[in-house]
Amino acid sequence: MKSKTILFIAIASILISFKCLPQDMSTLKAGDFNLDKDLLLGHFDCKTDVDDLQTAAALVTLMSDIKFSKIKYHAVAGTYGIQDGLYVPPNDLFQLAFGDNWTDAHDNFAKAVEQLKVIAKETLENQGDIWIAEAGQSDFSAELVKAIQTDLPDINISQRIHIVQHSNWNEDVTSPTSLDYVKKNTDYQKIPDGNQVGNGTPGFRSSKITKWKEKISNPKLIETWQLAIDLSNRYNGKEGRYLNEAIAAGGLDFSDLSEVCWILGLQNIRDTEHFFDLYSN
Repeated sequence: MKSKTILFIAIASILISFKCLPQDMSTLKAGDFNLDKDLLLGHFDCKTDVDDLQTAAALVTLMSDIKFSKIKYHAVAGTYGIQDGLYVPPNDLFQLAFGDNWTDAHDNFAKAVEQLKVIAKETLENQGDIWIAEAGQSDFSAELVKAIQTDLPDINISQRIHIVQHSNWNEDVTSPTSLDYVKKNTDYQKIPDGNQVGNGTPGFRSSKITKWKEKISNPKLIETWQLAIDLSNRYNGKEGRYLNEAIAAGGLDFSDLSEVCWILGLQNIRDTEHFFDLYSN
């Protein structure tokens, strides 16, 4: 029996590598996200890189796909750490993309923690897990987990709360106490950087012009991407903000979406063009 199991795994691995199996067959290799029970949280620092704006547009594009349209998810803006630089105001975009399904931690950090705690507790009490895609730093996540732990002391947060981070820089500008806390108390997963292609996660940063408008048919998604790009151009490198060279060259950067793809087992997406080929409609 053991030899048969090993043989099956070997054959499945070969088929997946040649894309002979449906993409969702490889989900468990990256994350065990339960589409029916679990909660996906997208935490966006929005300081000072404008890539979060385009990641928000990419997230709602992915969530609009029929395979993921029933996922319970929530976005949070302003989950920054100790970095310097000005904030990139995302409110108009987040309202368009997510409606009421987002929370503003920049406006009121403590209130945002309380709001997210309610959502997270409901999921945990219904036997679901929490998955946090850290499109920024872990300071907000640390406070949220502490609040959950206070209210639900019997929950094993090291098994039920999963945090996915792709960026060394994000870790460097997270307050050391917050980073240490989430690494020690949650299922903290550091994955290959989403700015690069071919390293095990999708590479969603490209200076080449992507003809996304030719591939998207949903009017709201077109409007969302256009606003994300317009805001990116307005704030990119302005008033001391980080200059995203890929976006300045007319390309796209939604590299933080690599974490969501990891959580959902979509790590075989190659790059920005491939993303729009698969999920634009």
